[in-house]
Amino acid sequence: MKYKDYYKTMGVDRKASPEEIKKAYRKLARKYHPDVSKESGAEEKFKEVSEAYETLHDPEKRAAYDQLGSFQPGQDFRPPPGWEQQFGGDPFSTEGIDLSDLFAAFTGRGRGAGRGAKTPVAGQDYEVNAHITLEEAYTGTELELSLTAAEPDGKGHMRRIPKNLKVRIPKGATDGQRLRLSGKGGKGQNGGRDGDLYLNVNLHPHPFFRVSGHDLYLDLPLTPWEAVLGATVQVPTLGGDVRLKVPPGTHAGQQLRITDRGLPKPHRGAGNLFAIVQIAVPTVLGEHERELFQALADASTFNPRGHFQGG
Repeated sequence: MKYKDYYKTMGVDRKASPEEIKKAYRKLARKYHPDVSKESGAEEKFKEVSEAYETLHDPEKRAAYDQLGSFQPGQDFRPPPGWEQQFGGDPFSTEGIDLSDLFAAFTGRGRGAGRGAKTPVAGQDYEVNAHITLEEAYTGTELELSLTAAEPDGKGHMRRIPKNLKVRIPKGATDGQRLRLSGKGGKGQNGGRDGDLYLNVNLHPHPFFRVSGHDLYLDLPLTPWEAVLGATVQVPTLGGDVRLKVPPGTHAGQQLRITDRGLPKPHRGAGNLFAIVQIAVPTVLGEHERELFQALADASTFNPRGHFQGG
């Protein structure tokens, strides 16, 4: 088990009073709360601060934590002899569990447990990465996820056990989105609520489309004559091919919008597809084609570098 220095996380001395600990928590919670913070890594820091406060603000948990001793953060350690009997009632295994799991198990197992106290304990939250294709994001999909989680067995011992979960990702999920599935985490104890499952959506790269939120971007190659004269061309979308009208005089880099052909939005509508024009020049010409281009060159007065002159 790896040591976490809760006092260092809270920025307080080991002899800090309950009032000082509460004051430090309020300050850090305001700083790192993910709904308001702009700090890098705020969500993870908020979890660390909340975990530390959960132990240090409870007198019995803090006493048990202090009995563990002081180590370097991340250092492997084991509770001292007799710790489980003093603070945990019946001995339980600490092999392979996290320090936060240990104190979650401690809730309701302390001195009051011998008198039949049963404090509700919320189930553990799980967080996993969900890798899906852009097509799956467009239609929605079901995934089978496998993870290993710490949960108490029938005797209250914390064990790492494999779990297989079937989850539904709604259509329109975007890259980097964090989805919360209520009650899909670890089982609560003593009437506590079940934990939540958090899915971090990661979209696979697509050969055609680039993604920005619910909007999609596609490079659209046009011939020089299509760009000059205008044309109607076939363009792929996630919902099937569409016909796009290219206006005369279209230039390279111009964005042609195809409305509502991006990813679906949560409640109604969809993002847009933007076709970014690329002028494709033929590299192999027949004799007649070369003659036509030469005739155009001889007849045209167009000078794309005219603005350089006199400058």
